[in-house]
Amino acid sequence: MQPSILVVDDDPGHLSMLTTVLSGWGYRVEGASGGAAALQALRERPRDLVITDVRMAGMDGIEVLRAVKDYNPAVPVLIMTAYSSVETAVEALKAGAYDYLIKPLDLDVLRLAMDRALDHVRLQTENRALKERLGREFESSEIIGQSPPIRELLDMAAMVAPTEATVLVVGESGTGKELVARAIHANSPRRNGPLVTVNCAALPETLLESELFGHEKGAFTGADRRREGRFMAADKGTIFLDEIGEMSPTTQAKLLRVIQEREIERVGGDRPIGVDVRIVAATNRDLKREVEEGRFREDLYYRLNVLVLPVPPLRERRGDIPLLARHFLEKFARKNRKNVTEFSHGALEALVRYDWPGNVRELENAVERGVILAVGEYLTERELPPGVATMPAAHPSPAAGQGPAAPDLVGQPLEDIEQRAILATLKETGGNKSEAARLLGITRATLHKKLKKYGKE
Repeated sequence: MQPSILVVDDDPGHLSMLTTVLSGWGYRVEGASGGAAALQALRERPRDLVITDVRMAGMDGIEVLRAVKDYNPAVPVLIMTAYSSVETAVEALKAGAYDYLIKPLDLDVLRLAMDRALDHVRLQTENRALKERLGREFESSEIIGQSPPIRELLDMAAMVAPTEATVLVVGESGTGKELVARAIHANSPRRNGPLVTVNCAALPETLLESELFGHEKGAFTGADRRREGRFMAADKGTIFLDEIGEMSPTTQAKLLRVIQEREIERVGGDRPIGVDVRIVAATNRDLKREVEEGRFREDLYYRLNVLVLPVPPLRERRGDIPLLARHFLEKFARKNRKNVTEFSHGALEALVRYDWPGNVRELENAVERGVILAVGEYLTERELPPGVATMPAAHPSPAAGQGPAAPDLVGQPLEDIEQRAILATLKETGGNKSEAARLLGITRATLHKKLKKYGKE
């Protein structure tokens, strides 16, 4: 749709000339014979650009400009006047005018100024929409964290998402590989198509092939009708193959053909069927070792190994544990109608200290258990699973009378030890100062003062 332009001028002849010229250029144009009429027109329908004269009876052009900016700051305003005045130009630009034109108008200059103003608005709109989309899809996804490893993962996912390349997401069980796949799909050109998930480990070999590629009627006992598979269901979208390392060699061979030829063949069928699908796969296995030991096809491995996104285990991003724990606390408190609002200091310390072999999924289960068992506003160590609550500190300091101090602390100035403790805690929390202050038992303001003293602020 062509941009909508509002022209404001109390000179009927000039107003008529401008509206005729701009209409001839293909714009949707409306004229207003003064400031009051212009504001009424803006209230009735939004405009993409306003062109107004400065010298007008009643409300002048600067007043119109300010009123337009109050109404909608995003609408660009071009000011025109027959009186060349530096003071007026400066006043107009300070008030938010996009450009300043001298009458009699040079139509080429006018058109150039209009094109620039409209392009500026279009780019602002596109950038805002892009930022909102990326922010909404990545931030509102369940990938929670601010640590360097998770920021690196999200940066890689953002670069990979707009492409059509096959992606392999690798990581331990419970790290959130499916969430990464969903974020990639949501930020891809296929976002309006389906995202179909298949857990290759959850289906026996005899069923997985039919589930993926479909089958013809009579292909095997019980196949009483034709069935479309998951690849057909994912046409024009994305298919997420979770635990791909569990596939049998036969199914691996058929998947290789899909990647190479972009076509499938139903079980019991005799003709190929084209599919338009992007493949995102995931595994918790070392596929290279699986290839070396003959359990995974080498040619399929290299087809999948084009873009690899490693998802870090939770123990390598301990700074994200408080963020994740509080997210789960809020989620399960709401779900179970419990008035649990925070962790005790000891509970949070225990969560950060534990290694989480089951990763985020284990943390989620631990917090859900704690919320259910909690009797007050705080979730304490008593409500955590026994293994989590009793996990010893990674670097325990000896209590008085229980042996000598750590050798590297002997003779060190207390101020140096304090600085080392603060910087190490900040590193552990991924730079989260609020969490670092909580773990150190000091206020955030005190932490700021000490960092400033160390020259780290």
